[in-house]
Parts: sequence; C-alpha cells; structure tokens
Amino acid sequence: MTDRRTLRPYAMLAAAMLFWAGNAIAGRVVRDDIPPATLSLMRWAGALALLLPLAWPHLVRDRAILIATWPRVVVIGLLGIAAFNAIYYFGLHYTTASNGLLLQALIPTLVLICDRLIFGIRPGWSAVAGVAVSTIGVAFIVFRGDPALLTGFVLSRGDAIILVAVVVWALYTSLLRTKPDAHPLAFLAATFAVGLVALLPLAVAELTSGAQLRWTPTTVAVVGYVAVFPSLLSYSLFSAGVAALGAGRAGQTINLMPLFGALLAAALLGETLHGYHAIGMALILIGLAIGLLGARALRRT
Repeated sequence: MTDRRTLRPYAMLAAAMLFWAGNAIAGRVVRDDIPPATLSLMRWAGALALLLPLAWPHLVRDRAILIATWPRVVVIGLLGIAAFNAIYYFGLHYTTASNGLLLQALIPTLVLICDRLIFGIRPGWSAVAGVAVSTIGVAFIVFRGDPALLTGFVLSRGDAIILVAVVVWALYTSLLRTKPDAHPLAFLAATFAVGLVALLPLAVAELTSGAQLRWTPTTVAVVGYVAVFPSLLSYSLFSAGVAALGAGRAGQTINLMPLFGALLAAALLGETLHGYHAIGMALILIGLAIGLLGARALRRT
C-alpha cells in the first residue's frame, strides 16, 4: 500500500513530462506559422474551454476561497501559465527543441534553491543526490559524453531566453505549495483565466505588428495537442504530483523530459540515438530511483 501511494504520483508526473516533451517539439514545428504569445493564447483558451464545464461547479462553491486568496492565484497564474509559456515558445524560435528540453535540467536544482530561499526548506539527502545524478545524466547527453565540449559551449540567444523561462518555472513549482485550499479543477481554471488575460495584449501586439498566423492541417493539429495534453492534462497531473511529493521531489522529474524528448525526436523526426543518449538516460533514471527510494523511506518513518 505504501509503495502504491509513492509510485502513483511519480507515474502522474512521468505522464506530464511525456506530454511536455511533445510540447517542445510541437512549439518548434510551428515556430514559423504561429507567433509565440499567440500560440500560448490559443493553447490556454482551448484548455480553459475544455476545463470550464468540469470546473464550474467547483468554481461556484470555492469562489470565496479564490477571491480571498486572489494575490496567490494571480502570481501563480502569471508565472506558470502566462510568463513561462510565452517566454518558452519565444525561445524556441531561436534554439532547437532538444536544447529547450535539455536546459530544463536546471529546474530541479532551482526548485530546491527556491524552496530553501523562500520557505527555508532543507532538502533531504535523497533529493539532493537524486537531482545531482539526474543532472549529470542530462549533461552527459548535452555534451555527448565528451568533457572537451565544455570548453566550446556557447549560450545562444534562444538558450538564454529558455533559461529565463526555466527560472520562472522553478518559482512556479515552488510557489504551488501556497495554492489555496480550493478544488484542484477550480484552482486550475482560475490560473488558466489569469494566464489568458495576461497573454491577450501580447498576442494582439504580435499580430498588429505584422507577425503572420498561417493555418494548415499541421498548425491545427498542434493547437489541439497543446491545448489538451501539455496544458489541461499535464498541469493537472503536475499539480497533483507536487501536492503528493513536495516541490523538490516533483521538480526532479523534469529531467525525464530530455529522455522522452530524445525518444520522441527519434520516433517522429528520425533523429539518431547514440551511446551517450543511453548512458545519460540511465543516469536520469537512477537519479529518479534515488529520489523514489528516499520518498519511500520518509513514508516508513
């Protein structure tokens, strides 16, 4: 029973990471057809339209809680819905989907730092060790198993933008512990609405400044995908995982995204997997296993 309670949130988080890995590839595919803020706006408009019928009864019941805690709801919505996604899609215009995924390997470490600085939380040994091993695994993939590539590493414009998004996401993950005691669907709907309000003027500015929006079967499919899987489903699963495991342990699963991204790129885009991918993936999984074992040990004490 204990193992099942421990494994379930990890399974939910793994599913969220799979969908988010697909989001990076999708955003890269339509980078020349849909401007970044416009894609974000359509993504969250679609997600909110799907969520609202399910969330409405809970919104009505918990409206007093949401109104009383509106500053927290607004901050979380601005960070996790509006800012992260607009910045991330903008960065994908100037760097690859693989780089966008790999740079997110910094998130678990940044979440632990945010937890410490904002809430004074000291991470356990298993959380630190798990994050360290998984991050080494991601670095192994980034530098193709060759330490000499470290000397020639250059941060591009797109990579720097993605790093800003990474910091925003780490703050969002850490601050999820402050979310109000409302129904999860009501809370998600409220944050989605905050994100939409913030993204609307950005999207209008993009389109009025001459950015092109081209509708093709591919762009329609991408908008549908990002509205359902990395939005409605992933955010629900991630929020539940953070509630069950804490921000630090949940944030560690972010390192699954490069693993899933490499597999998806190989399956969908025909990219080749190499030996360093296998070694890096093994280290990522070992790091997650360390965190899982630590979570089990805490539950038994």
